[in-house]
Amino acid sequence: MTRFQWLPAMSSEDSRNAVWRPHVTVACIVQERDQFLMVEENVRGRILFNQPAGHLEPGESLPDAACRETLEETGWEVELQAFIGARQYLSREHGEQVLRFTFAARPLRHRADRVLDEGILGAHWMDYAQIAGSAARLRSPLVLACLDDWLAGSRWPLSLVDGAPSMPGAG
Repeated sequence: MTRFQWLPAMSSEDSRNAVWRPHVTVACIVQERDQFLMVEENVRGRILFNQPAGHLEPGESLPDAACRETLEETGWEVELQAFIGARQYLSREHGEQVLRFTFAARPLRHRADRVLDEGILGAHWMDYAQIAGSAARLRSPLVLACLDDWLAGSRWPLSLVDGAPSMPGAG
């Protein structure tokens, strides 16, 4: 015989807070000839490499976030070409889940006069061997995994991750 136990009612705020939410991030693989655009950053006193990447902001689409983060961290304006994929990762940095959406992009224009985000030491063009050889200095295993996905030919239409249109009356 199955017994049911009723749980006390939760307030709407408690209910919202009870929903698990991973850190949603975006990243761009930007290739020019045999080199990839990488970010050198200071993360809690450690000098690490990453693709241009960062968090999705409220109300922002994934593609818009990817372009914004690339510009903010490297000074490069890019055009997205494809969606590479999504990967989930348990961060060693903060112990929480990260859900990363990675895009392929082509460089359009470098704005050398642009001030880069705090903590960014510089943007560098590196080949695959340089990136793989820096494994101990990569921000996370996702850096190489997403690059390997791209090199293996993972390409999906951007329409898979287009922002949803707003609902009438939504604000």
